[in-house]
Amino acid sequence: MKPYPFNAGHRYPAGATAGDEGTNFCVFSRHASAVQLLLYEKPGSGRPFQIIDLDPAINRTFFFWHVFVEGMTGRENISYTWKVDGPGNVEAGFRFDPAVELLDPGARAVTDILWQRKYNRDPQQEPPATSMRAMVLPESDYDWQGDEPLQQSPEKEIIYEMHVGGFTRHPTSEVAHPGTFSGIIEKIPYLQELGITAVELLPVMAFDEQDLPDNARDLGLKNYWGYATHSFYSPHPGYCINPLSGSHRDEFRDMVKALHRAGISVILDVVYNHTAEGGVDGPVINFKGIMNRGFYHLEDHDPSQYKNYSGCGNTVNCNHPLVARFIIRSLEYWVREFHVDGFRFDLASIMARGEDGAPMYHAPVIWNIEFSDTLAHTRLIAEAWDAGGLYQVGGFPGFRWAEWNGRYRDLVRQFVKGDQGLVSELATRLTGSSDLYQSSGRLPTNSVNFITCHDGFTLYDMVSYNDKHNMANGEDNRDGDNHNESWNCGVEGETDDLKICAFRLKQVKNFMAILMLSQGVPMILAGDEVLKSQQGNNNCYCQDNELSWFDWSLPEKNQEMFRFTRNMIRLRRRHACLMQRRFLTGSSSVVSGMPDVSWHGPGLHEPQWNDPSSRVLACTLSRVEPDEEDLHIILNMSDDNLSMPLPKLENRSWHLAVDTARAMPGDVIEPKKQQPVSRETVEVNSHSVVIYESR
Repeated sequence: MKPYPFNAGHRYPAGATAGDEGTNFCVFSRHASAVQLLLYEKPGSGRPFQIIDLDPAINRTFFFWHVFVEGMTGRENISYTWKVDGPGNVEAGFRFDPAVELLDPGARAVTDILWQRKYNRDPQQEPPATSMRAMVLPESDYDWQGDEPLQQSPEKEIIYEMHVGGFTRHPTSEVAHPGTFSGIIEKIPYLQELGITAVELLPVMAFDEQDLPDNARDLGLKNYWGYATHSFYSPHPGYCINPLSGSHRDEFRDMVKALHRAGISVILDVVYNHTAEGGVDGPVINFKGIMNRGFYHLEDHDPSQYKNYSGCGNTVNCNHPLVARFIIRSLEYWVREFHVDGFRFDLASIMARGEDGAPMYHAPVIWNIEFSDTLAHTRLIAEAWDAGGLYQVGGFPGFRWAEWNGRYRDLVRQFVKGDQGLVSELATRLTGSSDLYQSSGRLPTNSVNFITCHDGFTLYDMVSYNDKHNMANGEDNRDGDNHNESWNCGVEGETDDLKICAFRLKQVKNFMAILMLSQGVPMILAGDEVLKSQQGNNNCYCQDNELSWFDWSLPEKNQEMFRFTRNMIRLRRRHACLMQRRFLTGSSSVVSGMPDVSWHGPGLHEPQWNDPSSRVLACTLSRVEPDEEDLHIILNMSDDNLSMPLPKLENRSWHLAVDTARAMPGDVIEPKKQQPVSRETVEVNSHSVVIYESR
């Protein structure tokens, strides 16, 4: 292939920007002394067909190195890497190596998926054999057909946390392209039937599938979850039908557009707290070789070492001005170019750490994300803690930011498994965690309520295992959280005991019912609605196999749980009183004249706030809209069946809507099939949730 002519180029924007006249390449590096651009004819070419040496007098402006390659329009399927040289003083925090080919931090598409190589991990290999490569893409003419981000009201959201690959990789999925963005499109009718309004996708930015311990890699495992990002502008090539064609952008857009047409928002789980480059022994992929000092937190006493607030070997220095700019530009790109509706930030508390590593409330990157015009209508969700001990649930900087409510998760787990004396805090969690959010002027929708997520037991494993069983991960069961608040209901793991199986099903229903009855934003882990199990493995980050994948035979096999979840979602969505934008106060409702919430114990208006043995809580919620029903909710996690009174109503009567102690179809009764209750007291089985609607 003939070499291209080139000229100085310009410093904006970063990455490779193709146009009709050619392509501008730009990379940032504060301390680089020499930079080369290597061009490959094809993604799999063994050698570059052209190497361009950038002249610092011509091709450098401030921190940016740039060159314009004339006549390269992006339609040529050309790939490229960088080589960067600079100070060789590792002790001072520099990790320049002119022999290593580096992936462009601004890459719009990467091509690392088809070669099982140790990317820049083995210095004995020839550099071309170990380099990940970026692709030059043409200007996009994608037809969005009028699509825009949905901007749904958060109080009406039902979030479904799911893995793009794992959702359709199982042989039972029967999609045309398993494990891809395209596969998700084929399963949208399932999401609609369930009642989902938003999907929260585990990382879809390009990540290193080889980022895991050597012993796990030796077992043939790979990084499945994707919390090892290296390219913050590129969709992961492993989720594309044909990653070598450069179709990354359009395949992802097709999925987003299809989900939006179905009324489903797209929230991305993003990882700006660390990268795939790990610690001292980790690979050199891009940031280490371009701007190690600045991009990462380094130890003050020894800059050759990395501070590790992430638990993954390195920590991104998010509030360095250039890094903060990089993060915000990346987020804005996904909203502008891909129409995503929001972001969930993994270990978000790291973004609240200043350049010295200390927490700071007015962290520039967090507040600039909050005030960005481009991000003004996106959902912002923080995992408000990190591995360095910073825990900010209820106190994460900013006002728009919702939080994964870890305190809600733990409390509900404890209550359902039968722990005593929790009813006072449970009432607070059910009504939006006012103790965490009200005093700072935030709302119930700042609380994302969840019981399970990708990290930990599935909901069925929560009621089937007391202990984690992670031997398949190759770390002798050392990995994964030991603090699960689970209860196996009498037998560890799988069992043929029908009584225990029935009790487990009831407990899972209890969890799902409580989640849907709570003020705030509910989040369901994909598969919990069909009793998906991971055989007690609570850390399936490396299990890209049937242990993690969604088994599409389960919706039929466990249709009772699927039906229960679907109908609980429907119940929630027809009750505005469960989707409040303001905290409940006990004041009278203008619609019903009743208090917006009344609390009870075994007796009416007698909640057992100070009883250390109590495991029973009931409440009455007033209707908010004229055509809505009042709700009376009873949560009995004691070991006893109880006779409990119903509140008296004027010109209305109570109708049984939900009873988790009953089998399908009596567990959730459609409104038109509900029967009025004539008795003043009702029987409530042990370990059950019962709901009445008034008409």
